[in-house]
Amino acid sequence: MKVENEMMVTVHYKGTLTENGDEFDSSHGREPLTFTVGKGQMIPGFEEELMGAVKGDKRTFNLEPERAYGQPDPTAIQKVPRSQFPPEIEVGMVLAAEMENGVQLPFKVSEIGDDEVTVDFNHMLAGKNLTFEVEVIELKESTSGCSGDGCC
Repeated sequence: MKVENEMMVTVHYKGTLTENGDEFDSSHGREPLTFTVGKGQMIPGFEEELMGAVKGDKRTFNLEPERAYGQPDPTAIQKVPRSQFPPEIEVGMVLAAEMENGVQLPFKVSEIGDDEVTVDFNHMLAGKNLTFEVEVIELKESTSGCSGDGCC
């Protein structure tokens, strides 16, 4: 059995920044990650690089921003009145804004002025080249209605 569209795939992985090798995420030391291919649960390049893999395969691959989290969007950088923040905020802090539907949207504080705070809603890995080391642990045919979140 090989990785293909609609298949449930379980992997262990480590993600690093290609430029300096800094690790940004890893499944090692916790449960492996399970997802259904083609359901938009993973960044596109991650799924593309695993196509055709079999159980036990280990793959290392690099993803440019267009196949990962995209390039930073300048419209996702906004100025917000300083009065909407607590006094202890600092540049580089990651906070979250609660949207009307209750979803938490993370942002990074990029500049603090007397009257305004500049915040960046881009994904923290936007514009970055990423390297992944992935081991395929298990492959299953997806059952109808299964989301790949481990519930089926």
